Amino acid sequence: MTTNGHIAATHHDVIVVGAGISGIGAAVHLGEQCPDRTFVILEGRDDIGGTWDLFRYPGVRSDSDMHTLGYSFKPWKAEKSIADAESIMSYLRETVDEYDIARHIKFGHRVESASWDSSTARWTLTVQHGDATTTMTCGFLFMCAGYYNYRHGHTPEFPGRERFNGTIIHPQHWPDDLDYEGRRIVVIGSGATAVTVVPAMADAAAHVTMLQRTPTWMVARPDTDKIANVLRRFLPDRLAYALTRGKNLIRQQLIYGKTRTDPDLVRRKLLEGVRAAVGPDVDVDRHFTPDYNPWDQRLCLVPNGDFFQAVREGRASVVTDTIETFTESGIALASGEHLDADIIVTATGLELVTLGEVRVSVDGRDVDFAETFTYRGVAYSGVPNLVSTFGYINASWTLRADLTSTFVCRLLNHLRETGNDMVTPTLRPDDEAMPQLPWIGDFSAGYIQRAVPLLPKQGDREPWTNPQRYAADRKVLLRGDLDDGVLTFAVAGDRVHASA
Repeated sequence: MTTNGHIAATHHDVIVVGAGISGIGAAVHLGEQCPDRTFVILEGRDDIGGTWDLFRYPGVRSDSDMHTLGYSFKPWKAEKSIADAESIMSYLRETVDEYDIARHIKFGHRVESASWDSSTARWTLTVQHGDATTTMTCGFLFMCAGYYNYRHGHTPEFPGRERFNGTIIHPQHWPDDLDYEGRRIVVIGSGATAVTVVPAMADAAAHVTMLQRTPTWMVARPDTDKIANVLRRFLPDRLAYALTRGKNLIRQQLIYGKTRTDPDLVRRKLLEGVRAAVGPDVDVDRHFTPDYNPWDQRLCLVPNGDFFQAVREGRASVVTDTIETFTESGIALASGEHLDADIIVTATGLELVTLGEVRVSVDGRDVDFAETFTYRGVAYSGVPNLVSTFGYINASWTLRADLTSTFVCRLLNHLRETGNDMVTPTLRPDDEAMPQLPWIGDFSAGYIQRAVPLLPKQGDREPWTNPQRYAADRKVLLRGDLDDGVLTFAVAGDRVHASA
């Protein structure tokens, strides 16, 4: 029933927010591990896929191999392991069909606020659907809305921007009808998006210049996994996938570990690869040697060395400088050089948000997540019956999404088994004076550092840490004791108390 544009409340045991790669995976885990629970997925956009449907810039692809970015329960069977967005969307649509997820998804439902009431052990969500405001309630809220602002990306203030007579584009809002054939293009930025866009546009453009303030660590690798493709010819799909997934997990962690224990060795190896790929005419020390160690920021993957090849062949170039001002015909640099451009692409990064910008309150008190401590990187001190998915910065997102979904199912089943209605990560007396450490430590990427003041904090002890290590997370999220003295359990109407 609708009254003055407000639709009466409907209730579900679990509400999942977001129908991207995390939310679809969450639905599968809930259906298989908690078949007695009702759930719905609320998606603010009109299609599934999240990131993979939103971004439409040339060459958009995964920057992780699909044997780890894919789900634990659904083998990736395509030949290419570094996949384009279209292939990833096909994989997600297959998952939705195979596991009958579509009937659980409500498109065009944007969650505006969520209010928890301990007396009923329920969340009440205010949801915008077209011109109507819908109220929904649930016992457990699972946030799978990603970590960045879907409305706009990060764009610094560029002096003279209004003077430029050409086209300025942010990759997050790529126009479908852009014609860049024969055009001079400047791509501002040196992260994963820039490294993808430059070679993808270089075939048709007159020339593409990547303008960066500082270099980024890059590494070339094939977009196919020969071992995976061989295994799939001789073994069942699930076994071949599991073996490949395990191999890649070990490889990822060994490489990341080496960047922590012997960064100089990794630097030398990476630079050797870049020098061989771009050739002798490129100043590798200036344009490809960052002033930080590998994996202090995310390592950029270059599939088949396409970016390096474009630079070597002269179809693209790299300029390391700072912007003085935009001009009518391009960009004037601090060095005095001028870059002529018809199109400027501002691949300047993402803007992070907390829990999809949903306003959250608990028993009438607004929650400022920057004042909370993270519980194992998935939940928040003082916030009952809420878990959110945030993947890895040093490995594939879905690895952690899978673990987080299984953890949620464990919590839901534990609540039912113990006769409780709510679970709250609660600071112990000794935890109250913990130092407030950044949400993610030892990672200097701008998109993280800009958001640090808005994000939850880490403590200096478990479980108030966000370790970003798959092996550690797997141990505690899949098998850790839920009655750990920090997760406190209660029934509706009771004050939170420790589980017996």
